[in-house]
Amino acid sequence: MKAAILHQAGQPMVIDDVTVDKPGPHEVLIQTKACGLCHSDLHFIDGAYPHAMPTIPGHEAAGIVEAVGSEVRTVKVGDHVVTCLSAFCGHCEYCVTGRMALCQSGDVKRGPAEAPRLALSSDGTPVAQLLNLSGFAEQMLVHGHACVAIDPEMPLDRAAVIGCAVTTGAGAVFNACNVTPGEDVAVIGCGGVGLATINAAKIAGAGRIIALDPIAEKRDLAVKLGATHVFDPTDPDSRGAVMELTKGGVDHAIEAVGREASAETAVSLLRRGGTATILGMMPLDSKVGLGALDLLSSKKLQGAIMGMNRFPVDLPRLVAFYLSGQLDLDTIIAERISLDQINEGFDTMRGGHSARSVIVFDS
Repeated sequence: MKAAILHQAGQPMVIDDVTVDKPGPHEVLIQTKACGLCHSDLHFIDGAYPHAMPTIPGHEAAGIVEAVGSEVRTVKVGDHVVTCLSAFCGHCEYCVTGRMALCQSGDVKRGPAEAPRLALSSDGTPVAQLLNLSGFAEQMLVHGHACVAIDPEMPLDRAAVIGCAVTTGAGAVFNACNVTPGEDVAVIGCGGVGLATINAAKIAGAGRIIALDPIAEKRDLAVKLGATHVFDPTDPDSRGAVMELTKGGVDHAIEAVGREASAETAVSLLRRGGTATILGMMPLDSKVGLGALDLLSSKKLQGAIMGMNRFPVDLPRLVAFYLSGQLDLDTIIAERISLDQINEGFDTMRGGHSARSVIVFDS
């Protein structure tokens, strides 16, 4: 199969042939139909986060099941599926207490004594699987607990972005923050995750939905997806304007960029008792905190990896939201490209002016 291979961080990916193994007892072979380009991939591609090489990035994918292992019970051949990097074992402390997104069990990977799932066709060199998925390829071989069947009426190019951006943003609203109708929500950063957060806040019945992004085009998209007010965070008057508008700050400030400064902005916009939720992948040496007065005001700061999703339940519900017209994935997707255009797609992402690019596989 063809795949986009990263041999060295900071270098362009190379389209080359990769061999994929047959499914093991708990594994699923998927024909990839679409895969979104996520900023999280860029952290590994540019070397901000370390990873074994060579590797195939890509973790926001959808496709059709081609084969399943003997122990797989949740999907079958022919099912339309969305993958999720929150692969779960189902029996660790995190899983059995309902915090599946925190599962780090090695059960979802192949052991060191087993054959690799992926290898270079040229010489058999093992290819490291990024986040248990590696979606920038014509096929994916994943654990059965890394994918979920969805309604076949769902277009797979739209379904792909649910696997990360929408699951993270909507999960933050519905799971991590548990937004109550009428509460004020601020979203810092209007990329794919931020736009999904705004859309989910609208579905949840939030009161004021305030979007902050320095790029005018993204602020326009935020309005289309449900933002009631938009601000440029580089404007020194923006924080004061938000505080005046909300009469003291927001109930929830959700950071969807991955920068220390934007996380600090989230904290600064909170009202007494408010919660700041950090979704973005910040540089590994970053720190964000609460001051003494923040603590005396009962303000809270939390992370929410992948929106603290429970994806076997959450993803089909998000698909239903799209099919009923409540979730606007069409606005989030800026362009559809081929696998051969992947490096140009990430160059566009580095420019910061578009929402989501999605690779569509013709096969």
